[in-house]
Amino acid sequence: MNNYKVSQNIKLKNIATNVVIDDAEDELRRVRKKLGKLQDTLYAHGKYAVLVCLQGMDTAGKDSLIREVFKDFNARGVVVHSFKVPTELELKHDYLWRHYIALPARGKFGVFNRTHYENVLVTRVHPDYILGENIPSVNSIDDINGAFWDKRFEQINNFEKHIAENGTIIFKFFLHLSKEEQKNRLLRRLNKQEKNWKFSSGDLKERKLWDTYQACYEDAINRTSKSYAPWFTIPADDKPSARYIVAKTMYDALKEYSDIKEPELDDKHKANIELYKQELNNE
Repeated sequence: MNNYKVSQNIKLKNIATNVVIDDAEDELRRVRKKLGKLQDTLYAHGKYAVLVCLQGMDTAGKDSLIREVFKDFNARGVVVHSFKVPTELELKHDYLWRHYIALPARGKFGVFNRTHYENVLVTRVHPDYILGENIPSVNSIDDINGAFWDKRFEQINNFEKHIAENGTIIFKFFLHLSKEEQKNRLLRRLNKQEKNWKFSSGDLKERKLWDTYQACYEDAINRTSKSYAPWFTIPADDKPSARYIVAKTMYDALKEYSDIKEPELDDKHKANIELYKQELNNE
């Protein structure tokens, strides 16, 4: 699945949003079982964590992807965090704080549904949001300039490099949706009563800023796709195919970690296995 890995600067307009894979649902069922078994081994091994970052425009399919890709995981082995507008407490800390405290422990998968990249995406489209962070060096919109964003990207790269060097395997997936497919999905939310609750008038306001968001995503991906924390641009118009590509990408990468294996019993316990069995059978 290296076709989707960002290893050089990209232009999003040149990348397909619609790739249809034959039997994607059946293929997903197979690979997610393998992922589930691998997660059990990761948990027992206890030396690596896996951070899965999902970004995309509204209706890109993040929620349903999480539901389908991680369906065969042991519940103890995966934790999902959906980051909303920062709370009053979160705004009293730096912008990475709430993400840092949500990082997965060794042996677990952590899924960020929207991520620390919102701080260089939504805030870049709406720079006035930065004023709510009460940063000492930012007193007006004029202070939120190119140098400000350069520094923030540097901080994000440093954050990811730090956690990668300390045992966190990072996957960053951009669900690349077409504007036409977003329109269809928004209309579906309006046309189906059981989906109405998902619709917000704010979705239409943000849709008017589509081109601005695409430019910000492109810049963020190009600045932060690193060997220790790569981005993958996933065609998202076909949901089953997108889910399969994400699952297969993770599995292919993780199975290359030959040191992830279940720990062996120490010599003392190995030597006494038959004794332990006998003790239990004689109860």
